[in-house]
Amino acid sequence: MPGTLEPMDNESGFPPALIAALRRVLNPVARLMLARGLTLPMAVELLKRVFVEVADRDFRLEGKPATDSRISLLTGVHRKDVRRLRQLPHVEAALPPKVSLGAQLVGAWLANPRFRDAGGRIKPLARTAKAGGEDSFEALVAAVSKDIRARPVLDEWLRLGVASLNAEDEVVLNTAAFVPQEGFDEKLAYLGMNLGDHAAAATDNVLGRADPWFERSVHYRSLSAERVAQLRGRLDQEGMRLLTGLNAEARLPDGAGSPECVRFTAGVYFYSERMPPSAGEGDPT
Repeated sequence: MPGTLEPMDNESGFPPALIAALRRVLNPVARLMLARGLTLPMAVELLKRVFVEVADRDFRLEGKPATDSRISLLTGVHRKDVRRLRQLPHVEAALPPKVSLGAQLVGAWLANPRFRDAGGRIKPLARTAKAGGEDSFEALVAAVSKDIRARPVLDEWLRLGVASLNAEDEVVLNTAAFVPQEGFDEKLAYLGMNLGDHAAAATDNVLGRADPWFERSVHYRSLSAERVAQLRGRLDQEGMRLLTGLNAEARLPDGAGSPECVRFTAGVYFYSERMPPSAGEGDPT
């Protein structure tokens, strides 16, 4: 039957490489779903909604609004379901306000040369303006937002593990970017943005984008755990140096004068796992 994925071979009509790639991409997504109790019927309903949204947004004919019948034909979702799903309210993909504010604060902290020591390391900030003046956490929060006080922000950062207080009552940034150590909702916000944008860039490139996005990786098999730990440490340092530099440049005044508003995401990641003994020795693939 057209559209079936069984059996997963050339008789299915889909390139085996496509099926293999999608299975690998979906594997960690399925792991997250199962870990949080999302079953297959819930996943199917979610996938239906995503299919309808993408077909409506990206597969219109000559810019014309797509009909329920056309979306049903493209996606295989029943027309009654298409109509129901298109009537649901739009879900905004932006970061939640408290996460967005935290990212802005960390960006301002990293970009300000006054907040670094002679070696370029991030300095702790006096908690109050009374103690530190313009070089304080209170002043940093006030410079980014006039609508929220520093104390609630600090309490949230302490809860999430983003910052700590030292013996001198200074705020110490525990991470060189806003990556919560606690707070499941906050972690999910970044998962959605980072993984979603990475997947979007890779998909654009696979589908033949004229100006491909930069998307590269280094991958080796059969290295020792000690060597991988060394490489991870190097990426932690050099990757953060790159991202910190991009952050500082992005915060400079933009004199382009273009009325168009564009967002961007740049990321660095590292992943490793133990390989079975039978894996090819020294295989760099």
